[in-house]
Amino acid sequence: MALLFIGTASIQLHIQEISSRVARGAHAIVLLDRAGWHTTDKLKLPRDVSLIFLPSRAPDLNPVENIWQFLRANWLSNTVFDSVDHIIDAACSAWNSLTALPETIRSIRLRKWAHTNQYL
Repeated sequence: MALLFIGTASIQLHIQEISSRVARGAHAIVLLDRAGWHTTDKLKLPRDVSLIFLPSRAPDLNPVENIWQFLRANWLSNTVFDSVDHIIDAACSAWNSLTALPETIRSIRLRKWAHTNQYL
């Protein structure tokens, strides 16, 4: 099994794809955590894209952190993995199980303090 890595090249492609979808005269703001490949000065930002970085250790501002916590708590914790392939298979299985539960995803990411009478 081939391993895929996320790094500067991956985020560069992602930013370029976002830029290609920005309407003429508009500007995209991309909210990111402080992963090293997000904060590197090696990224070349298009004129129509700006990056805003979340504060370090602020899971309430980054709902995906709760997704990772949910995956660990429900499918990945208390497991001894035999190999990298076992880790990848378990992670893919957990992700596929979660994506089959859109209401669960919605409930995990919602913050009651962040909206009023809105269902996002």
